[in-house]
Amino acid sequence: MLSREDVESIFSATKNLKHRAILMTIYSAGLRIGEATRLKVGDIDSKRMMIRVNEGKGLKDRYTLLGERNLELLRTYWKAYRPSDWLFPGNDSEPVSISSIQRYSVHLFGKQESGRRHRCTP
Repeated sequence: MLSREDVESIFSATKNLKHRAILMTIYSAGLRIGEATRLKVGDIDSKRMMIRVNEGKGLKDRYTLLGERNLELLRTYWKAYRPSDWLFPGNDSEPVSISSIQRYSVHLFGKQESGRRHRCTP
């Protein structure tokens, strides 16, 4: 299990705004990577502080909590990137790929600059 300091060090070591927004959303909302890739802009309900997860595990829809800090970061991300359909778009109007998130998270989580003492994955 990661300590609060470990989590903070991972987020602060993530310089790319889009990557930080994805990782924070996965962590704070308890999402699987595949669920995060399929989020749409309309799935974020800032009034109710909820995230709608469509076709999650077992192809079931569910809601999860949207943290205040995560919402602030998602607003900053939205202002910078202006996604229209997919919250985290990849190439060719498709959502970002699972392998893309895995690639940069494995790279980040293996870095010494984040200050962690043990290995972890999202």
